[in-house]
Amino acid sequence: MSENTEVHVGLQDIVAAESSICFIDGQKGRLLYRGYDVVELAEKSTFEEVAYLLWYGRLPGTVEFEAFLDSFTGSMELPIETVMILRMFPRSATPMEVLRTSVSSLGHWDPDSGNTRLDACLRKAIRLTERIPQLVTAHQRLRQGMEPVPPVPGKSIAYNFLYTLHGEEPCPEWVRAFDVALILHADHELNASTFAARVVAATMSDMYSAVTSAIGALKGPLHGGANEQVMKMLAEIGEPGKAEAWVKNALANKVKVPGFGHRVYRTEDPRAAILRRYAEQLTAGTPHEWLYQTCREVERAMRENSKVYPNVDLYSGICYHAMGIPVELFTPIFAVSRVVGWTAHILEQWANNRLIRPRARYTGPDGLSYVPIEQR
Repeated sequence: MSENTEVHVGLQDIVAAESSICFIDGQKGRLLYRGYDVVELAEKSTFEEVAYLLWYGRLPGTVEFEAFLDSFTGSMELPIETVMILRMFPRSATPMEVLRTSVSSLGHWDPDSGNTRLDACLRKAIRLTERIPQLVTAHQRLRQGMEPVPPVPGKSIAYNFLYTLHGEEPCPEWVRAFDVALILHADHELNASTFAARVVAATMSDMYSAVTSAIGALKGPLHGGANEQVMKMLAEIGEPGKAEAWVKNALANKVKVPGFGHRVYRTEDPRAAILRRYAEQLTAGTPHEWLYQTCREVERAMRENSKVYPNVDLYSGICYHAMGIPVELFTPIFAVSRVVGWTAHILEQWANNRLIRPRARYTGPDGLSYVPIEQR
């Protein structure tokens, strides 16, 4: 009884929308934000400037960017009610579970909550971008028995994340590396979480609901969390000299090696090359250097024994670990960055909205007759 239509499992290679936000050239390993190569943006730009680019479609001038940064400063503090909610979570709640629920709660105290005008939605995007990092760090400190640290006005999101997490001035090298990581994760076309956000936005629900849905999708281990698995892999390997044997054994047993492979890229993820350099810089001469060296050996063994290339997750976790960031915060950090892309896609969806409603090929029975319950 199924219709004669081709099924694309997982919607692979289905073009579901037109977008001017992000372009991935999977064959050449290129990633563009609004036409700008992410490699150049990572070298020359900042996360806040990239946020402006993704939301407004262009890079800002000096005066308008200063005004833009001023609007960020006014949105940094968490509502008192949200901090109270953070204090109520059980110790067993994971950071991603807390982030999902607390982001949803933010909408209750947003003065623009019911306002759907573009300027109001942009203000909500700014508030979400400023407050998601604070949610992550405030909860982390609370679960460790410490009080949250208020952010420093006028400082970047990267600076304030590290400052409010550790409670002390972060070194400039860490701030720059973290800022670059945020740039590299800001958007990636119609990945699972972004598509989830657009599906919810297409129903004309609110921005907080759409972002909460995206966080729910990111929580799944097949989307977020791959860099956590890389760290587990490196801990299991233990030292650079054991990497090749571990990789060969994994490949022989058809075990997926974390940090490699991508649904779109057919060559190395360009973000991996950038983070590789930062991982080397951040670990050089530190007790974490063995992680980088082991990762390089894993990469060499994969290159010689498979046709699978590194992705962004291979080195990002090493960078975060070198900055003293706990592994359980790696996926929430993804949301710290990707909220910019999510909100850009939500705004784009609303600019030319149509309800997203795909079909399914029916494979069940046909023509069954109802039998009264006493006769079954």
